Amino acid sequence: QVELVESGGGLVQAGGSLRLSCAASGAAFSINIMHLGWYRQAPGKQRESVVSITSGGDITYADFVKDRFTISRDDAKKAIYLQMNSLEPGDTGVYYCNALNMRNGERLWGQGLQVTVSS
Repeated sequence: QVELVESGGGLVQAGGSLRLSCAASGAAFSINIMHLGWYRQAPGKQRESVVSITSGGDITYADFVKDRFTISRDDAKKAIYLQMNSLEPGDTGVYYCNALNMRNGERLWGQGLQVTVSS
């Protein structure tokens, strides 16, 4: 069984930084055919895409995080990371990593991490 396990997150003051990690467990996870990304869900709002990275390394950031957040992937470790700098109170929410299998359309979600940015 494949799972995405997230770590990081927490409470930080505005202007601070956090780093989120997401690692896949299970030998069946073929990261080279996965589009990966991070989503977030603020209280009372729908889940939204923060950033995605294709298997080829193409990256798409949401406008609201450009130049502040950086995604990276380590295929050898079956992991992705989200470095978040210059955090704002509006970045508060639960952050989920996501993996989309481009061959069969299966989508996996991490368990979610709470990120709280205080003003």
